[in-house]
Amino acid sequence: MSTATEPVELQQEQPKAAGQNWWQRDGADSVKRNLALIGVLLLLLIIGAITRSDIFLDPSRLWSNELTVVTQASSIGVIVVGMTFVMISGGIDLSVGALLALASVWCTTVATQDLGAAAMIFTALAVGAGAGLVNGVLISYGKLVPFIATLAMMLSARGLAQNISGSHTQITTEPVILSLAGDKFLGVPYMVIIFLLVVVLGWILLNRTTFGRRTIAIGGNTEAARLAGINVRLQTLLLYVLSGLCCGIAALMVVSQTTSGSNTHGDLYELSAIAAAIIGGTALTGGRGTIVGSLLGVLIFTQITNLFIVNNLQLDIQRIINGGIIVAAVLIQQFRVTSLWRRPGAKPSATS
Repeated sequence: MSTATEPVELQQEQPKAAGQNWWQRDGADSVKRNLALIGVLLLLLIIGAITRSDIFLDPSRLWSNELTVVTQASSIGVIVVGMTFVMISGGIDLSVGALLALASVWCTTVATQDLGAAAMIFTALAVGAGAGLVNGVLISYGKLVPFIATLAMMLSARGLAQNISGSHTQITTEPVILSLAGDKFLGVPYMVIIFLLVVVLGWILLNRTTFGRRTIAIGGNTEAARLAGINVRLQTLLLYVLSGLCCGIAALMVVSQTTSGSNTHGDLYELSAIAAAIIGGTALTGGRGTIVGSLLGVLIFTQITNLFIVNNLQLDIQRIINGGIIVAAVLIQQFRVTSLWRRPGAKPSATS
């Protein structure tokens, strides 16, 4: 008899939870986090106004500076979208910078450029997705730990890029490719538009499709996802293909910016992408993360770098501070997740 009354008691408690203010509900956690990130962006602008008033208090120079910030964030931002999916699933991809370099080199070889812009675009995307497929196969079916598999890919892809290019920078003059960084639509560079399109598509994929729900389920509890009928191996493989595809898109953007392909492109991009995702609230342990949060994370990370540059801070000091920021973001995230789990019956919000 006692077990029969338990469901009735639970049903009576649910309306009380529904009567809570929106900011007290678990679903509002991601909104509060994103509002906090927007607050951090505003704080960075205030710091900029204090340290470089000639730039941040001049409307025309501020607009030009912030447009530069968003443009610089575009290529790494596209990679962060793919990284967010991988990290939500509980994985990691250390090869993203090397895949960008490999795709940039392969799409700017003389043989590829002779076939025109379409061939260059196809090559960059195919190389990125193909390398991501190898990562996915090694992790899903080879049972390798993501850290080891992607670390091996990072070394191999960087070495292959160096071999293909002969350690030389490969210049491109293809107008269509160069227009990505050089041309604008309504005053907005094509690179920024591409970045925003990737963000929108990523948001839809994560929040409005079964692909996104499966990704979150795998990151939350892999065994439970498997018992629920999700093909964990195939889903994991597709996630790394998606990450590789984002690297291919980013490679085209970097080639357009630098007018070249090089085995040195994408240096430390993997660390920047992971840092931006963490700052945006993506959990290293999987099961939680948002595309909007990652977008704000990459903008914060790029804005901090911009403040370093305009204040002529030395590169070694920049890297020390960036390392501290990453550590601080992880510590804050761990504290926040622990606090959420201490709530009776509460679980961290996975999406927004």
